[in-house]
Amino acid sequence: MNLVLYVLRRVAISIPILLIGTFGVFLMVAGAGDPLAQLYSLPGVSPEAIAATAHELGLDKPLVPRYFDWLGSFLSGDWGISIAQGSAREEVFPKVMSAYEVTIKLVIGAEFVAIVLGVVVGVLAAVKQYSIVDYVATTLAFLMFSMPIFCVAIVLKTYAIELNSVVRDLGLSDWLGNPWLRTTSPENLNFDNFSDFVTGYTGAFLLPTLSIAAISFAAYSRFQRASMLDTLNSDYVRTARAKGLSSSRVIFRHAFRNALIPVTTLFSLNFALVLTGAIITERVFSWNGMGTLLVEAVSKNDPQVMMGWMVLVAATVVAFNLIADLLYGILDPRIRVG
Repeated sequence: MNLVLYVLRRVAISIPILLIGTFGVFLMVAGAGDPLAQLYSLPGVSPEAIAATAHELGLDKPLVPRYFDWLGSFLSGDWGISIAQGSAREEVFPKVMSAYEVTIKLVIGAEFVAIVLGVVVGVLAAVKQYSIVDYVATTLAFLMFSMPIFCVAIVLKTYAIELNSVVRDLGLSDWLGNPWLRTTSPENLNFDNFSDFVTGYTGAFLLPTLSIAAISFAAYSRFQRASMLDTLNSDYVRTARAKGLSSSRVIFRHAFRNALIPVTTLFSLNFALVLTGAIITERVFSWNGMGTLLVEAVSKNDPQVMMGWMVLVAATVVAFNLIADLLYGILDPRIRVG
């Protein structure tokens, strides 16, 4: 019952935060420019048609009523229409969700790889402090910290081009080419056999996943090492060792669980950075995800798409912060009982 009440409290806190965030985003989007500017330059568009479009989008109303009109429609499932293509408008919801599906698969896969490798390497570096394992992990982490994500992506893409040349010389088809279409077109997922399926998926996900995971791995490994060292030097761990418990039991039963709490905080914060940072990676590898969608919406001043994009990202960040809060309760009984 205490855990259920804890979850309900966190959800109740998340709702007003999300509402305040949507209002702030709405103000920024409204001040970004005139969304009808592109219609003025189109031939054959009458002032009456422009006025009708402005009325349809609610641009003839004051700012605050427009926000509440948008919020009511948004909560009812009507995310508005995109005007990026002039008169050929389309629904925002399927457009944003299609791009979101592509990006979230990439980000979740990269974060999973990064946090697993980061935690394992961080624990090993802490347990074997000042050993060759610790020095190698530290050097690798600082190397990843010092490299911008676009630099990592470009380097990997360059090596992929060279690898594809070698593969073609062997008489095989490209493995790491431009396989991003397979993530957006369901009909392209129907491979002839399992090996083609594996090759297609790894070819699509390997390079962008490694690009994002490399930066996150550095943060997780360093955080885990510092947290683990602090826990290993605590009084209750020394007491457990004094009782004659084995090293593995002391490390995994007493130290590891508490050492994960700071890393959980980093995970919730880092996921937001990775989700927005994926924009750069998508552009480098030509993924048709949230990055491409945002660039197009901003360049064409498409307010409904920008609102849908930003609110969906904000909701994801709030959701992962809620997940982090729940993990706190699982890792530390004092939180869920209190």
